[in-house]
Amino acid sequence: MKHGYQDWDAPDGAIDYPRLSKFLKHVKDTGCIPDDHRSHDHLNKHTDLPIEAECQRRLAENFRVIQDQVKESNHINIVWGLVDGFLLYWNQEVMEQLDMRFLLRLPLKTLEGRRRGRQVYITATQFNPEGDEWVDPPDYWETIVLPAYLDAHREIFEGGDVENGGLTNKVEGLVLIEPEKEDKEMSMTDIVERCCQELYQLVRAEQVGS
Repeated sequence: MKHGYQDWDAPDGAIDYPRLSKFLKHVKDTGCIPDDHRSHDHLNKHTDLPIEAECQRRLAENFRVIQDQVKESNHINIVWGLVDGFLLYWNQEVMEQLDMRFLLRLPLKTLEGRRRGRQVYITATQFNPEGDEWVDPPDYWETIVLPAYLDAHREIFEGGDVENGGLTNKVEGLVLIEPEKEDKEMSMTDIVERCCQELYQLVRAEQVGS
């Protein structure tokens, strides 16, 4: 508890990092999600953010081709695992399980608007692993969420400036994506294409080096 509220955002307590690291290692070693894994994320509200059909078709074909090439030349079957989370770059063991690292940086005002616009969402507790309903109290953003966000990200950016600072060397190979930068606003299609380009180059580089 913090300020009388359950704190779901503090980087040192919001995530069971040993459990997450163990899970990611299992997925990397086997290419499969553990049989006993349970998720309640499907109970949360999700916003549909489609990308342009031509881009989706082109990227899918590019990845199909490179996967076939890797399988034929290296006898490796690529299995893609996407890990989405707001505290991925706090724990070193978790970071080491990620082959590619992306971070979307948005203005704090945008983050605040998205958080306040969220209604009911589902959280796991030790008493109910299936998830309990949670609604942010009116001052939860400024009391809990914003301080935790700044704490979790200040070491990633120079001078602790999470909105405008350049990257430090805390997270190796981190790709910073800023969709609302004044000089280059990005659509969801732009963001997906940028990420896929980085992933494609990663596979190409490993293929050449093998």
